[in-house]
Amino acid sequence: MNAVDGVLAALADPTRRELLDRLSAQGRSTATRLAGELPITRQAVVQHLAVLDAVGLVSGQRVGRERRYEVRSERLTETARWMDRLAAQWDRRLATIKAIAEAESPR
Repeated sequence: MNAVDGVLAALADPTRRELLDRLSAQGRSTATRLAGELPITRQAVVQHLAVLDAVGLVSGQRVGRERRYEVRSERLTETARWMDRLAAQWDRRLATIKAIAEAESPR
């Protein structure tokens, strides 16, 4: 699985997207704090954060007894670039189809 595949698979889950949004807004947070804001257990939050960490979307750093998580934007940037390239390819294809249709259409 390449990096973009991993990011898309991780972001397919709405809870992980919510965690990423909250971390992005807060800057840094712990699993305990995030669990207090969501209707899921701390253990579930930790599991979701582990998936996000594995694909490089977040990183966790131990501070005392806590692990503080923050968003890592590099993988999101790579994925956005891939999506931009894909969109550009489709735009070119659709423009070609439109040009063909207009050329063959009676006026």
